[in-house]
Amino acid sequence: MADWELAVHAARSKKAEDIVVLNIMEVSSFTDAFVICTGTNPRQAQSIADAIETNLRAQGLRPIGLEGYDSGAWVLMDYSDFVVHIFSPEARGFYNLERLWKNAPRIPVPEAA
Repeated sequence: MADWELAVHAARSKKAEDIVVLNIMEVSSFTDAFVICTGTNPRQAQSIADAIETNLRAQGLRPIGLEGYDSGAWVLMDYSDFVVHIFSPEARGFYNLERLWKNAPRIPVPEAA
């Protein structure tokens, strides 16, 4: 299982919505993938981030950067090989990373078990 898949699994465990994974290495060199999801409120966004950090830490992975956790509107977790973006519905619509990175192919997200 790829590391980003562990992040997707953790996000799902906290009921993250509209999970999308983009293959960024096809269009940029700073990371391989974006994991993008939505939390319905700041507390849920923080809970999603906590679950991702806990699951990945159990595999020996720690983020090299964490931003936006306190506000919960856009939490960014940089794991070097992939970056997790946890948005509020409003922030996701405003920043629209899927449109900004429209040339990045989507990676099929495994269905929930």
